[in-house]
Amino acid sequence: MAGRLHLVEMGHAMLNRRHFLTTSLAATASASIHSQEPKLSYKGENIHFGLVTYMWAADWDLPTLIANCEAAEILGVELRIDHAHAVSPALSPAQRAEVRSRFDDSPVEVLGMGTNCEFHSPDPAEVRKQIDLAKDYIKLSHDIGGTGVKVKPNALVNDVPEADTLKQIGKALAELGDFALGFGQQIRLEVHGKETSALPRIRTIIEAAAHDNVRVCWNSNDTDLSGAGLEANFALVKDYLGQTTHIRGVGQSAYPYDKLARLLVAADYAGHVCLEGAKPPAGDRIAALAQERELFMALIQQARATV
Repeated sequence: MAGRLHLVEMGHAMLNRRHFLTTSLAATASASIHSQEPKLSYKGENIHFGLVTYMWAADWDLPTLIANCEAAEILGVELRIDHAHAVSPALSPAQRAEVRSRFDDSPVEVLGMGTNCEFHSPDPAEVRKQIDLAKDYIKLSHDIGGTGVKVKPNALVNDVPEADTLKQIGKALAELGDFALGFGQQIRLEVHGKETSALPRIRTIIEAAAHDNVRVCWNSNDTDLSGAGLEANFALVKDYLGQTTHIRGVGQSAYPYDKLARLLVAADYAGHVCLEGAKPPAGDRIAALAQERELFMALIQQARATV
């Protein structure tokens, strides 16, 4: 009997030793693997991927939009006007509350409204109309739980000095910035327009606005690469970047998104980089959205490993 007990005790000891060795080897292997992984900079840790409803989601009603964003793990969306989501200033207070509730019940965040409001017209009445319309969208974005409204510089004006037009746009933005403060909203100036998308002109407009609540929405245009080049043009506005940035899609454009990712990380950008694809894919859009998120966030991770 004593012999059998001794054998059992020896067996337990061998099992415990085997367990110890196995656990120790696994821990050593895990530590070795993790030690080989690149250490990521804290910079860029607050960069997220989002979506503009133009045009990949232009035909999705609001429940479909939210459900599809959840499925693709796209957790921020800018609502471009005149799309199937039907979110507009015409909504009643009860309807606005319903929109807000839908987002509150979802992990998807509404980033705000993307408008076509522009302020370059030589007609003061038209400029006032555009400012008032933008104010309507500021109130709407507030009511549905958004954080900002995107507007545009769209053109220069023939027979009007360029400096005057850029200053006029800036002053309109300053008024909107003041108004938006009362609603907890940010004014986001999209880098837009055949002539006004030049980054030195965007810098001039922002300086004319001279308002902390007026920010730049980087738009990933080909003109970003002109003149002094991407790095120099980015430097002109990096201190003015707002909470949304637009890209056309890593798999959809020849734009140097790897360089943009490094610039955003180096600037410790905090906000959503939103897909704004003009031509939706013919196949599974949810899968394509998820792939775009993975492609761009992989670039961010690579940049964080090298900055």
